[in-house]
Amino acid sequence: MAPRKRGGGGHGVSFFFCCFQSSDHPEITYRLREDFALQAMEPALPLPSYDELDAMFSELVDELDLTEKHREAMFALPAEKKWQIYCSKKKEQEETKSATSWPEYYIDQLNSMAAVSMSFLKTFLSEFIPHRFVTRFIDLDGLTCILNFLKSMDYETTESQIHTSLIGCIKALMNNSQGRAHVLSHSESINIIAQSLATENVKTKVAVLEIMGAVCLVPGGHKKILEAMLHYQKFSCERTRFQTLLNDLDKSTGRYKDEVSLKTAIMSFINAVLSQGAGEASLEFRVHLRYEFLMLGIQPIIDKLRSHENSTLDRHLDYFEMLRNDDELTLSRRFESIHIDTKSATQVFELVRKKLAHTDAYPHYMSILHHCLLMPHKRSGNTVQYWLLLDRIVQQMVLQNDKGHDPDVTPLENFNVKNVVRMLVNENEVKQWKEQAEKMRKGQHMLSTLMFLLQQTVFCIKIKFSVTVDNKLEGTVWADIDDSKVFKILDLVDIEKTFSAYQRQQVTKQCFFLWFSSKMISQSIHCLSYDALSSKKVKELSVIDGRRAQNCNILLSRLKVSNEEIKRAILTMDEQEDLPKDMLEQMMKFVPEKCDVDLLEEHKHELDRMAKADRFLYEMSRINHYQQRLQSLYFKKKFAERISEIKPKVEALTKASKEVLHSRNLKQLLEVVLAFGNYMNKGQRGNAYGFKISSLNKIADTKSSIDKNITLLHYLITILEKKYSKVMLFSEELQNVPEAAKVNMTELEKEINHLRSGLKSVESELEFQKKRPQEYGDKFVSVVSQFITVASFSFSDVEDSLSEAKELFLKAVKHFGEDADKMQPDEFFGIFDQFLQSFAEARQENENMRRRKEEEERRARMEAQLKEQREKERKARKAKENGEDNGGEFDDLVSALRSGEVFDKDLSKMKRNRKRINSQTSDSGRERPITKLNF
Repeated sequence: MAPRKRGGGGHGVSFFFCCFQSSDHPEITYRLREDFALQAMEPALPLPSYDELDAMFSELVDELDLTEKHREAMFALPAEKKWQIYCSKKKEQEETKSATSWPEYYIDQLNSMAAVSMSFLKTFLSEFIPHRFVTRFIDLDGLTCILNFLKSMDYETTESQIHTSLIGCIKALMNNSQGRAHVLSHSESINIIAQSLATENVKTKVAVLEIMGAVCLVPGGHKKILEAMLHYQKFSCERTRFQTLLNDLDKSTGRYKDEVSLKTAIMSFINAVLSQGAGEASLEFRVHLRYEFLMLGIQPIIDKLRSHENSTLDRHLDYFEMLRNDDELTLSRRFESIHIDTKSATQVFELVRKKLAHTDAYPHYMSILHHCLLMPHKRSGNTVQYWLLLDRIVQQMVLQNDKGHDPDVTPLENFNVKNVVRMLVNENEVKQWKEQAEKMRKGQHMLSTLMFLLQQTVFCIKIKFSVTVDNKLEGTVWADIDDSKVFKILDLVDIEKTFSAYQRQQVTKQCFFLWFSSKMISQSIHCLSYDALSSKKVKELSVIDGRRAQNCNILLSRLKVSNEEIKRAILTMDEQEDLPKDMLEQMMKFVPEKCDVDLLEEHKHELDRMAKADRFLYEMSRINHYQQRLQSLYFKKKFAERISEIKPKVEALTKASKEVLHSRNLKQLLEVVLAFGNYMNKGQRGNAYGFKISSLNKIADTKSSIDKNITLLHYLITILEKKYSKVMLFSEELQNVPEAAKVNMTELEKEINHLRSGLKSVESELEFQKKRPQEYGDKFVSVVSQFITVASFSFSDVEDSLSEAKELFLKAVKHFGEDADKMQPDEFFGIFDQFLQSFAEARQENENMRRRKEEEERRARMEAQLKEQREKERKARKAKENGEDNGGEFDDLVSALRSGEVFDKDLSKMKRNRKRINSQTSDSGRERPITKLNF
């Protein structure tokens, strides 16, 4: 059936329908043509009275559902033109009056599903303009017919343009204020619309996302969209909410390769979900919801989308990142931090710990952590469900308001946080807590005042430099250092500005330890009575202690060799490697004692009846000097391993001593630090010629009076990078210092003494064995003689290396003016090692601050460009005569969301906040006194 004919150029109102006429997504718009001219025609009826004409014309205008601006324009027309337009419209209705002009026809066709075609949908779509048609369509429950059609489509229809057209019909219905209210009040409409995201038809996806994004902007629509996405998660069996959207956003092959419109629609929808509804006022909600997208990997996807170089897409990407940065900045201010790295579990934990420290909540926080250790951790089974439950409870505690309402879809039904808290705490307890808190607050205020007065007399850092006379500097690094030339290079005014005499009380870092006491479970091992065995078996004979026999049996079961094989291995010094080192160590615990030997000798005629452990001890007691042989064999097997453990320590000590002695960059660094200290204490005429090297690690404790996140170490690195770039490479000249810092000289000498005494014991046993006649198969003398020759040479080499290392170490200690009698390697090199680590960390922090500054500057430039672009668009719109209506109210929302203009207000607000923060930061560093250091 042919569609209805619309009015031509002679009509006062013309309609332009753009659906299905191009490759773009469906959009229905209408506007008043400003270049039309009414045809000269004589109305068929005489001009009625003014009151009657106004009533008739008002009915016509109401049917058109125009905006207030155009309603006023229509009513401002002369009476003759009003009557001409009215007659023209009535004539059109008479000419096209047929069965297809009424909603009943389209509803019947939709219900049958047989006659639905593109021509039918085009005609049906055009009917949604008159208000009377929309009203009648709603009264007949036509929306349910469309939704049922969407639910009942087969795969072919789902992927066709018919699906896209039906979504366009819903969009056209929502373009009418009454139709939009009807769609939003329908219990299933938004859920069924969301189901259309399952199609692979890109145009359909875009149309659905634009409808859902615009619904987020409508009062009450945001919560419906979150519910619809949860419904879609179950419908499409998603693991998490928004998973399909992120997958589509990341796709870059096939039909999705250059599909920018879909990616733009997804990003505009995500931004609408994040910033509208509860997201307009609640930071907690935005952080909560954004974390869902971050867990799904949206950030690397955004970085990849930049390659499309599409201005509209980039605008949405910029808004997402700017809103995220603004929220993270707001969140960091709660913790008095510059930046919170949410990817770092360590930093997040440390921030929460500091926030709760010294509060009544801290023990409960610790209890939560302790119980988390006891939670199931297996990767299989339902383990993740326990953590999911905990996650949802915490989310709901954060998001739920005082009335028990949750801005997101409630994770746990009938769980009211406030009611639960009220059950745990009664009003009297709350009152007592408030009184105690007030007392503590007053006490802390008095303490803070006292500390402030004390701090005024304390210098900023406690670096105790060694003020020595000239004769004590001879032979040290300080004799060659002249810090006066450094003053010509340093910006002394900047130092005074950055570091002032008074600084806030520094909170020392507290180490946090978690430990659990473990209970030892003792298991008693009971010996079985051999009387219970079969009487046919011969009763075993055991004369040694029962517990000792039991442990010996365990050892023999692990050895898995016979007594004869053990005996042969002992005599041949285990040339076949039958006895591992750990087994030899255990065997030394079961050397036959004299009392054991005496008892076993008394029963040697009953050898066949002896128990396994008794037989083993008896056989081993028959070997001459069994204990000495066993100890020698164990020493021989462990010797190479012990040497290999000692050598790296000695080498590290030697190399590290040489490095600190000959490092030119380290010497230059000390010269700059000395200049800093002398100037900050007494100006350029400071009287310190050197300082204790332990003072290096106190530089990181000196905080700037302008920015408490910047220390003297950060400042020092900045100066070195600008003025002494080569000094920045000093860590490369101290590569062995970290290993030398692990060397404990006392333990090292103890290990050397153990080797020396062990070698002497083996040599003594060798001399004894040489004097006695050799038994058949006894290879002790030949094997050990060869071992002693090689081992003695290796040991002498280690001893010589250690002596050299000690000399170099003493020279290094004296070189820096330290006390060689008190300073040990682990302490001496530990100071340099700690400074190296602090230096590397501060350097990285400087780099991070530089990057953040560059990023802020880039975003400022981007905001300026966006502002300029918006200003041009505003001027272009203003230049149009009286403006043009680009469609209904809902179409305006879709258009503004698609272009990103809907977020302009938030962008401006973020920019104003950033300016305010920057101004506060600059004002906080004014009028500070000059910093001094203690020499």
